[in-house]
This record gives sequence, C-alpha cells and structure tokens, in this order.
Amino acid sequence: MPDSKRESRQAAALGYSRDRDGAPRVLAKGGGDVAETILQHAREHGIPIERDPDLLQCLAPLRVGDEIPVEAYVAVAQILAFIYKVNGDS
Repeated sequence: MPDSKRESRQAAALGYSRDRDGAPRVLAKGGGDVAETILQHAREHGIPIERDPDLLQCLAPLRVGDEIPVEAYVAVAQILAFIYKVNGDS
C-alpha cells in the first residue's frame, strides 16, 4: 500500500553562486520519491532543511535551473539567515 504522506511530500533545493548567479536558482525539485531523495542528500551532506510551504508553492512553477522570482526573495533571505546562524557564519 502506498504511503500517502510520502507521495504528497514536496521538496526543492536552492543554490547560489555569487560569481555566476543574479539570484538563487532551483537546483532540484519534485514530489514523492524525488522529494525524499532531495531530503536524503541534504541530510547526508549536512545541509540544513527548512520547511516553508509558501516558498515551495512559489517555486512550484519554476524549472530546475531557473532563478527564483522576486516574490521569493524575502522568504529565501530568511532561510539563508537561518542557514548562516546554524553554520555559525556572520
């Protein structure tokens, strides 16, 4: 029997290169098993995971490789601040 919670899970991975990008980009996104794989890779590599359903909804229409829209800047900035805090960066 399928696990409906797992099938409904959604995830996205963002990345940013100061030298190359004007804004963070979608590196991966998907649902079900793809979402689980994204989350598993994040855990394995010590990448903090932040749950933000509103941001995920904003990222849903984007393709992998797309820069995030201006409407997502505040939410992504908050997540980046969280990551810097977790990593002890200033």
